[in-house]
Amino acid sequence: MKETIPGTEAGQIPQQRGESLLETAVRYAEERHWDVVPGTWLEAVDGGRRCSCAEPACDAPGAHPARPDWATQATGSATVARRMWQRQPTASILLPTGRTFDAISVPETAGFLALARMERMGLTPGPVTSAPDRRMSFFVLPGGAAKVPDLVRKLGWTPGSLDLVVLGEGGFVAAPPTRFLSRGAVQWACRPTPANRWLPDAEELVSALAYACGRDR
Repeated sequence: MKETIPGTEAGQIPQQRGESLLETAVRYAEERHWDVVPGTWLEAVDGGRRCSCAEPACDAPGAHPARPDWATQATGSATVARRMWQRQPTASILLPTGRTFDAISVPETAGFLALARMERMGLTPGPVTSAPDRRMSFFVLPGGAAKVPDLVRKLGWTPGSLDLVVLGEGGFVAAPPTRFLSRGAVQWACRPTPANRWLPDAEELVSALAYACGRDR
């Protein structure tokens, strides 16, 4: 089963170079119909920068939810998104999973190996992000997160033996061009374009991802 990513034919999301977080968040909502929610942001403090959460041990500075009810605040309305980022223009862009898509997160080295393997297998992945924490997130059909553990077992692996994380309801993906403190910005490894308007089922990608994670251990 496959499902289209709404708005792909008309959307021009890849044209993001130089765009503000506000403009990009609005475009995700308007052209893709993806829910978006502002996360934390980076603040200038004593000549440096820190996460707006002010937590010294923050493991994702500037790229995590800013409030406990973040999931209920997420919106697919471009008008509401614009209003949110007008209040905090530097807020990160978070895309809740378990709605329009789920995501499978793997280490960057495994992700690129899996992309090469998918190309050889004739598979077309959906959008894929590459984050400064050196992890990649592969977008798949909603419900994919629940399937992955059994799919991995059928391939002969135990889910806990692979660095393969599923993101479904209650999770999120930090979207380009969100910046991580001192690490750079989230980018598209596979941009959301008309060429990948079909969002794959998790079952189509798990074999390549599990193989790559196994090689990357």
